[in-house]
Amino acid sequence: MRSRSRTSRRHGGTRPPHVVVATRVYAPEPVAAAFRLEALVLALERAGAEVTVLTSTAPGTGAARSRHRTVSRWPVKRDAQGQVRGYLSYLSFDVPLALRLLLRRPMDALVLEPPPTTGTVGMVAAALRRVPYTFYAADVWSDAADSVEGVPSLVLAALRLMETTVWKRATRVLTISPGVQHRLEQLIGPRDHLIMVGNGIDADTFTDQGPAGGEEGPYFVYAGTVSEWQGADVFVDAFARVRAEHPRARLLFFSEGSGRDALEASVRDRGVQGVEFRDKIPPAEVAAHLRGAVAGLSSITPGQGYEFALPTKIYAATATGTPVVHAGEGAAHDRIRDNALGWACDHDAEQVAAAMDRALRGVDVPTGEHLRRWTLENASLAGCAAQGAAEVLAGITRS
Repeated sequence: MRSRSRTSRRHGGTRPPHVVVATRVYAPEPVAAAFRLEALVLALERAGAEVTVLTSTAPGTGAARSRHRTVSRWPVKRDAQGQVRGYLSYLSFDVPLALRLLLRRPMDALVLEPPPTTGTVGMVAAALRRVPYTFYAADVWSDAADSVEGVPSLVLAALRLMETTVWKRATRVLTISPGVQHRLEQLIGPRDHLIMVGNGIDADTFTDQGPAGGEEGPYFVYAGTVSEWQGADVFVDAFARVRAEHPRARLLFFSEGSGRDALEASVRDRGVQGVEFRDKIPPAEVAAHLRGAVAGLSSITPGQGYEFALPTKIYAATATGTPVVHAGEGAAHDRIRDNALGWACDHDAEQVAAAMDRALRGVDVPTGEHLRRWTLENASLAGCAAQGAAEVLAGITRS
C-alpha cells in the first residue's frame, strides 16, 4: 500500500488540497499541451483545489495569478522556432525542476506532462516528498522517437524505460484517446490506474462565432506541428495539383516543428505557388482563420505506429464549424469518416488533391451546425479536464 502523503496529514481537511502541475509549456503558448494543462488547472480550481504551475518562461509572458493559482516560470533553452524541444531544452527545464519540486511547499499531489525526462524527475521528487503523482499521457514519446530516422538505439531504449517506469509507478495515468490507452496497455499491461479521459478543444476560444480571418480567396489551414510523424508534405504535393484548377486557392501553415524548415525550403525550391508559412499566432486568431477556411488539414504518416493518434487540430477546425481534410489511416481517419466531419483519405497526394478539390467545389460539405454540435458533444476540453481533475484529487484520498 502506498504511504499517505505527509503533506496530506498536515492539512487534515483544514485547508484545500494543493496540487502542483509541472509542465514545460503552459498557456498562453499556442500548443495543444498548454491548452490541455490550463483546462486541467481550471477544473482543479473549480473542484476546490489550490494549484501551482511550474513551467517555463515563454516569450512575452511573466508570472500570472488567479484566486487559487500561481504560475511560476523558469527560463529555458528554446530552439530557433521558440520551442522547448530537444535534449538540451528538456534538461534546461528538468534540472531546475528537481529543486523546484523539492522546495515547493505545500504539495499534496503532483501532475506531470511529457517528455519522459520530466516524468522521471517528477517521479523521484514525488517519492522523496511522499506525495501521489498523476502522469498526463497525451502521447507515447518513445514511439515518436522511434519514428525519427537516426535516433540511436540506446536513446530509444532509455526513453522506453523512463516512460514505462513513470507510468507503472504513477497513482494515475490519464490518456487522451482509446488508441493511446491501448498502446500503454500493450507496453505495461492493463492496469486499473490507466484512465482514459479523452481530449478536446477549448470551445469558447475555437467557436463558430466571430470574424473570419480577413483572408482573400479560398484557402486551407494547417495549424499545428510539422514533423516526421505528421507528414504534412502530402498537402503541398496535393495542393500543387489542385491549384491548376483553382488558381486563387491558398494553403496557409500556422506551424512549428522539426519539419517546418525543410517543408518551407521544399516549397521554395519547387516553386509551388499559393503556399504561405506564417508565424505562430494566438489561439483566437487561429480560430478566426479556421472560420474563414474551406477546410482545416490534418495528417498522420503511415507505417510509423502513430495510427492511434487523434490530432487536436481536427477539433480546432470542427469547433469553428469548418470541415477537415485528413490524410492517413487509423483513429483520426475513422473518426472523420464515421461522424461526417469532412473528407478522410489515405496519405496519398492524389487522394488528398481530390478531397481538396471537393472542398473547394463545395461537394459533400458538412454543415457548420453539425460540426460545432458534434464537437461540443464529443470533444469539449472542459469536460475532459473535469474528469481528469476528479482523478487527480481521488489519487490524494486513496494514496
